[in-house]
Amino acid sequence: MKKVFFKFLARVNKLVLPNYTKKQLDLSKASKVQLALIGWKFFVTKNTLD
Repeated sequence: MKKVFFKFLARVNKLVLPNYTKKQLDLSKASKVQLALIGWKFFVTKNTLD
C-alpha cells in the first residue's frame, strides 16, 4: 500500500512541480524553496523505489 501511494505521489509531483533539471538550475544559487522542492522530490523518489 505504501509503494502504491508513493507511485501516485510521484506522478502528481511530475505533473505539478517544476523540473529543475531541464532548467539547469545551479544548486549553489537555488533558493530555500527550490531546495525544499528538490528534497521533497528526492524523498518521494526514494520511497517509490524501495
